[in-house]
Amino acid sequence: MNAHRLAVGLSLALALVSAGACARENGQCAPQVRAGWVRLVPGGMPMHAGFGRIENACAAPATIVSASSPSYGSVMLHESRLVNGMSQMRMLRELRIAPDDAAVLKPGGLHLMLMEPTSALKPGSHVAIEFTLKDGRHVLGDFEVKSAAAP
Repeated sequence: MNAHRLAVGLSLALALVSAGACARENGQCAPQVRAGWVRLVPGGMPMHAGFGRIENACAAPATIVSASSPSYGSVMLHESRLVNGMSQMRMLRELRIAPDDAAVLKPGGLHLMLMEPTSALKPGSHVAIEFTLKDGRHVLGDFEVKSAAAP
């Protein structure tokens, strides 16, 4: 009896794994935002920076074409790079994430520029940021607000 239950359990587990793989192939898979956080700027400046990790565990690439948030008037993807010894920042029109890869948003590299906060934010609060994919789907991320001193 126990061997029968084990066989049924294994069959069910394999069916669920197969269903997950099919969902990926049928366009159901989407990137996921992990460890999102917003750094407040000292002095009450009307801009903040957003960081985190956007993981694409899907079989196809994902391309982010825009971002928005009810907490900000404007959300843009930016990249900072050293060019001839000087740090330069540029806006990205789109961010492509390869299959089974991730985009890491961190200080001094890829990041979100969050302009014109719609209300005062305090460390420990959370901000929702929605990313629009090139295929029209949307991915929602949760970002924790941290003080300017956060690493």
